[in-house]
Amino acid sequence: MQIEKRKLITLHHCPGLSLKTFHLLLSKDPTLDLLYTMKPSDITSYFTISQKQADSIFYHIHHNNVTQLLSIYKEHSIHPLTIWDDHYPAILKEIYDPPIVLYTKGNHQLLKTRMLGIVGARLMSAYGSHSLNKLLPSLIQEDFTIVSGLAKGVDICAHRLAMERGGNTIAVLGSGLFHIYPKEHRSYAEEMASHHLLVSEYPPYTPPTRWNFPQRNRIISGLSEGVIIIEAKEKSGSLITADQAMEQGREVFAVPGSILSETSKGTNTLIQQGAKLVISHLDILEELTSNELVK
Repeated sequence: MQIEKRKLITLHHCPGLSLKTFHLLLSKDPTLDLLYTMKPSDITSYFTISQKQADSIFYHIHHNNVTQLLSIYKEHSIHPLTIWDDHYPAILKEIYDPPIVLYTKGNHQLLKTRMLGIVGARLMSAYGSHSLNKLLPSLIQEDFTIVSGLAKGVDICAHRLAMERGGNTIAVLGSGLFHIYPKEHRSYAEEMASHHLLVSEYPPYTPPTRWNFPQRNRIISGLSEGVIIIEAKEKSGSLITADQAMEQGREVFAVPGSILSETSKGTNTLIQQGAKLVISHLDILEELTSNELVK
C-alpha cells in the first residue's frame, strides 16, 4: 500500500477528529507530508486548530500501528477505499462532504454500477411492503443496484428483495464493519459481504452511535442517482436522507399514501415540496432518462 494512503488511513483512525477538520487538514496539506513532520505547536498554528486537537493528532499518528490494523482488516476481507483511489466512486466525490475513507467488504464492482437509494419507515406497513414489491423487481431488471441502510423496516426489506430477485444491493452502515447494527440483521449483512457490498465511513471497530446514522444517510444519497422514499413519518431519518439528496442535486422520489396514515405524512409532504410522485417504476426511469438527456 502506498505510504500516502497509509498516512491517510492512520489519521482517519484518530479519535475525535471530525470530518470538517479532516477536510481542513487535507485542504492545507493535500499529501499529509507536512503534518507528519510537525510538532504539536506547529500543527496548531499552521492548521488553526486547538492545542488539544493538535496533541491528539500528533500522538495518534506517531504511536499507532496501522500495519497491524490493516493486517487485521485484510484477514476479514475489509478493503479501505480512500478518496485518493482511482476506483473511489466518482458520483460520491460530487457531494459537499464526501467521506475520506470507505471501509468496504464484498463486491467492489457494484460501486461502478447505476445505483438507487431506497429508504423508509422502520415500522413499515403492509402498504409499504406492497409498494416495494411493485417497484423493486422492475428496477432490478433495469440493472440498478439498490442502496440502503440495513435498518429495520423498509431498508432491510429492500435489501432482501433485491437479493431474492437476483439483483445487487449495497448496505451503508452507521457503525464499523465489526459492529453490525441492528444485530438481528447480521445474517443479511454476512450474505451481502459475500455476494453484494457493505460500506462504512467508520473504522471497523467503531460501535453504533445515534449521531452516526444521520451522517451515513448522506452516503446513501451520495452514491445514488436518486432516492426513493417508501414510507416516512413527519420527522424521520428518511426525510433527512431526502433533504441531503436534494442538497446533493439528486432526484427524490416519494410514494404517496393515505392522508390518515402516520407513515405517509412524510412522503406526502415531500411531494408537496416538489419530490416526484411515484406510482410506477416508469416514473423513476422517465425522470432519470430526462436528466441524462439534459446532461
